[in-house]
Amino acid sequence: MKLDRFLFAGLTALLLLSSCASSKKFVYLNDMEAGQKYPFDYRHEAVIQCNDRLSITVSCKQMELALPFNIQSGSFQISSDGEARSSATLDTKGYRVDMDGNIEFPILGTLHLAGLHLSEATELIRQEIIDGDYIKSPIVTIDFLNFKYTVLGAIGRNGSFPVEDGRITILEAIANAGDLSPKARLDRIAVIRETDGHKEIFLNDIRSKDIFNSPCFFLQQNDIIYVEPKYRKKDSEDKTLQYVTLATSILTAVCSAMWATNSLKNN
Repeated sequence: MKLDRFLFAGLTALLLLSSCASSKKFVYLNDMEAGQKYPFDYRHEAVIQCNDRLSITVSCKQMELALPFNIQSGSFQISSDGEARSSATLDTKGYRVDMDGNIEFPILGTLHLAGLHLSEATELIRQEIIDGDYIKSPIVTIDFLNFKYTVLGAIGRNGSFPVEDGRITILEAIANAGDLSPKARLDRIAVIRETDGHKEIFLNDIRSKDIFNSPCFFLQQNDIIYVEPKYRKKDSEDKTLQYVTLATSILTAVCSAMWATNSLKNN
């Protein structure tokens, strides 16, 4: 009877150790200090690239003047009484930036937008409308329609994720993908980015505050995040977990055999 109690207590302890050993033991940004300020580019804007799709809306006080600039977006419509009114139609297609970095925009014709931030493209279109004497004070709004990034490797969920407002940090992207796995290498968070027609890789250490100064702290559209796993040799935590799991399995088998033997004797 005492042996059974001893085995039961040992099994319980091993199960508790097993659950503790499987938990994550790493800290993000572990060199940050409380009260210390760490600047970053809070005014960051994504840069327009080839193959982007943009939603562009022009408005003003007299909406009928803006109507010709919104034919593709369906943002305005003419009512039966001849007045221009806002339309609930959503622009799902938008304007595609071609391989030369241009879009074809109503009235204004060909506009080169690749390489511009959203605010720069907004001001470009606004100024073109003013210079053409179409509208004195136009309001131009531009949004991305196909901004996305991809996550691969030692992370919760692999796949592609859309971004509605075109602004997301690498920390937010990792959180959206279910956080890093215990097997992730924190010093090898890679971001693969296309720049000037070439693929470029940036390595980031998520344990360090230097991540705020990384050119990849804010993601660009179509960035690929690859989290390298610790695959070359097992760390001490993994070995401990293996030993605890093995011991738990053996002890469970012994307890089961003891229980079966006692049951047969009692019967």
